[in-house]
Amino acid sequence: MAAPPPDRQVLKTDLVRRMDGALETLKKEFSGLRTGRASPSLLEPIRVEAYGNNQPLAQVGNVSVAGPSMLQVQVWDRSVVKAVEIAIRDSGLGLNPQAEGQTIRVMLPPLTEQRRNELAKTASKYSEGAKVAIRGVRRDGMEQIQAWKKKSEIGEDDAKRWSDEVQKLTDEYVKKIDVLLAEKEKDIKTV
Repeated sequence: MAAPPPDRQVLKTDLVRRMDGALETLKKEFSGLRTGRASPSLLEPIRVEAYGNNQPLAQVGNVSVAGPSMLQVQVWDRSVVKAVEIAIRDSGLGLNPQAEGQTIRVMLPPLTEQRRNELAKTASKYSEGAKVAIRGVRRDGMEQIQAWKKKSEIGEDDAKRWSDEVQKLTDEYVKKIDVLLAEKEKDIKTV
């Protein structure tokens, strides 16, 4: 029995799903960049050495906003308070947590111009990584189309048309990344 002919819609659906994944990863990375306002997502990437494992902060405590420039971490188990405090301090975010019982307060210092520029560079690096991921998805799509063409499962015209669609889809996602980066840079640079 012969294999069914290639389905353009199935290919496109797969590419869109993978490109959306790259976009979501970028949004998550951006949420961890400080912009001068307290946000629980700032502490999301932090991992704590607790119970013999390296765990996400969210699995050992609850992070909440306690003011415009303060976060509060309510640690569930008193025995890991010190580990949470150390993890926050060593996170590279320039934070100095203060423990009071099972509650850890994290004051966010005002951002200096130099720190804002560093954050903007980091945002740019994250967006470039997302673009590389999008281009990788495009490459996979183009290779699949060429493989179908080589096996004579699709004709020259279909291959050209499908390749153009993949390129158009790629351009749309790169533009979305550029828009997200511009918004994040504006957010970072706003004093």
